[in-house]
Amino acid sequence: MAQSLKRNLALWWCVIMLCLGGLLLVEAWTSAKRSADQALDGQLEAASLTIAEAIQWPDGRPMIEVPASALQVLATHWQERVFYQLIGAHGEVITSNAFLPLTDQLKRDVSHEPVFTNAHYKGVSIRLHGREVNSAGWETQEPVTVWVAHTTRGRDALAQTLIEGTLTRLGMTMLITGLILVFVMRAWLMPIRRLRHALRKREFEEHSALHVDVPSELRELTDTLNHLLERQDQHRDALLRFIADASHQLRTPLAGLQNTSELALSSQDPERWREALNTICQASGRTSRLASQLLNLARLRHQLTAEDWVRINLSALVRDTVLEWADRQQARGHDLGVELPEEDLWFEAEAWSLHELLSNLIDNALRYTPSGTLITVGLAVVDGIPELWVEDNGPCTEPDPQQWLVPFARGGRQDTEGSGLGLAIVSSIAERHHAELLLTSLDPQGLKVRLRFVRVELP
Repeated sequence: MAQSLKRNLALWWCVIMLCLGGLLLVEAWTSAKRSADQALDGQLEAASLTIAEAIQWPDGRPMIEVPASALQVLATHWQERVFYQLIGAHGEVITSNAFLPLTDQLKRDVSHEPVFTNAHYKGVSIRLHGREVNSAGWETQEPVTVWVAHTTRGRDALAQTLIEGTLTRLGMTMLITGLILVFVMRAWLMPIRRLRHALRKREFEEHSALHVDVPSELRELTDTLNHLLERQDQHRDALLRFIADASHQLRTPLAGLQNTSELALSSQDPERWREALNTICQASGRTSRLASQLLNLARLRHQLTAEDWVRINLSALVRDTVLEWADRQQARGHDLGVELPEEDLWFEAEAWSLHELLSNLIDNALRYTPSGTLITVGLAVVDGIPELWVEDNGPCTEPDPQQWLVPFARGGRQDTEGSGLGLAIVSSIAERHHAELLLTSLDPQGLKVRLRFVRVELP
């Protein structure tokens, strides 16, 4: 299923916003609770100070009438329940409206500094504040501890109010960010749409370079497309030349066959018929080989099947191919031999194409050299690299790979019956095996064609 860049960007945006939004919500709730505690803790502290100022010491004993202003400080529109308790220096309760859950640890802590803590009283969550008040300058120095508390419903309500405002702002931020992302994605993808429109408007036969204004990040893509178009143009030109040459090469023998048959039909002489049949037989044989070579060349250039690659015994392949050609009529006037290493050479290769390579090299050597020429097919390992070669001692001009490897070139010679496809097929097979193809002349005369399997790893 094709992936959508927009969908992927939107999905990643949602994932990022959910993760970031979750973190922001946690931080917002923590901040809201902290702000609510700070606001209402200030009320508890103000109430405790008001109560402390109202303490009186008649006869050296603390007495207090809790002022209404202290309770008004703690009063909120959430109708909080308010609690207070005054404890003397010896732990006696001076006055209270509730027995608050005061632990020994709280009593010790309040002697050092004011205390704020959360607690539970009769199943209700409360916020508790305590401070110790000294009676300096009076008849006694005994301290008094003032404890005030109220329920936390107001704090929770205030925190919820704060978080709702934060959620509203966060939601608006995400919505605005999403809208901005939509426009940003459209702007980002605009160069791709321009490139797509430019490709859609091109004609099938148009292979010129693309000229589209794209960002530097897409420049590599357009350069790759231009390189691909250039290669397609080159391949198309090569294919058209190949088709034209193949048509010419096939048309000539077919025209000869037609002329020979027409002349034979116009004659009443059986001997003329026999000569015509011999000519037709030879010409059809050459035409059949030409068609076979054309099919092999097309197969090598346009087909690559992994199933054809097997582990082969190259020594046995060379030996069998040489024996196959030694029995043919073409080799009767030549000295065809083979040189093989003492141990068989095995590696991964394409058996049928290497057989075709050897057949074409042997056929070229037989076809382009005079009778009595020594032709040797060899196999060896040179500097750890398997090397296959075919050499002859026949007359030969200085090899020109640029010309000889071109289909139908015939090495620049027109005095033979060859099609000129042999070395072109050999070159394609060498490229298929990632091998080096080397053509060198011998001293005093002759030609050596070598195939070096540079990427083969021997066991």
